[in-house]
Amino acid sequence: MAGIQIRKYRDDDDEAVKEIFTLGMSEHVPSSFMHILKQPPTQMVLMCMFCALLTSSKSFLLPILAVTLLLAAFRQLVVYMFNKYIDTSLKKDLNSISETYLRQKDSCFWVAEIDGRVVGTVACLPNENVPDCLELKRMSVRRSHRGMGIAKALCRTVVDFTRDKGYASVVLFTSVVQTDAQKLYEHMGYKKIREFVVPELVAKIMNFTLFEYRLDLQRDKKSD
Repeated sequence: MAGIQIRKYRDDDDEAVKEIFTLGMSEHVPSSFMHILKQPPTQMVLMCMFCALLTSSKSFLLPILAVTLLLAAFRQLVVYMFNKYIDTSLKKDLNSISETYLRQKDSCFWVAEIDGRVVGTVACLPNENVPDCLELKRMSVRRSHRGMGIAKALCRTVVDFTRDKGYASVVLFTSVVQTDAQKLYEHMGYKKIREFVVPELVAKIMNFTLFEYRLDLQRDKKSD
């Protein structure tokens, strides 16, 4: 952890924070594409199309071409979904971090910095549905700086802030394809309490599931 500084966000961090978030989200496109290919409806559509075209054309070329084009369409669907999420997140809070996090009660946004370069981010604010919880958000670390304990340090920063503000728990949401994040949170003591499919049509087609995790600070207090 030598040389890593966790500090509050400053306005001149804006471009670096957006870059880290955008690149971090874009990394999940390949795993999300593989996720959609593993879904039974997807496999059934591909198989039925291949068999139908093979039977009607008596040639392997047409069904192979059609399946290839359909796979390309599926991948574009995944890219569209992530680009839409990135745009929504920028408009919702990342274009106005100071207003959303630093000027609101019991909210904050931090960056991890090494040698003057921002390499990680995390934020928290009161959860809309559970009044005694703060919600951990915008956790991301540059790929080049992972495995250095930065994500754990950012998680602990949120936990300490939550406890200092008198809240009982930290909650967060992560997706089915973010397996490294799931392992991190579970290692840090978070418990999965709910899972649900994102209500948007594209996400339903992909069976794109979100997991809700919760860390009870009373139980965590001795080990933290």
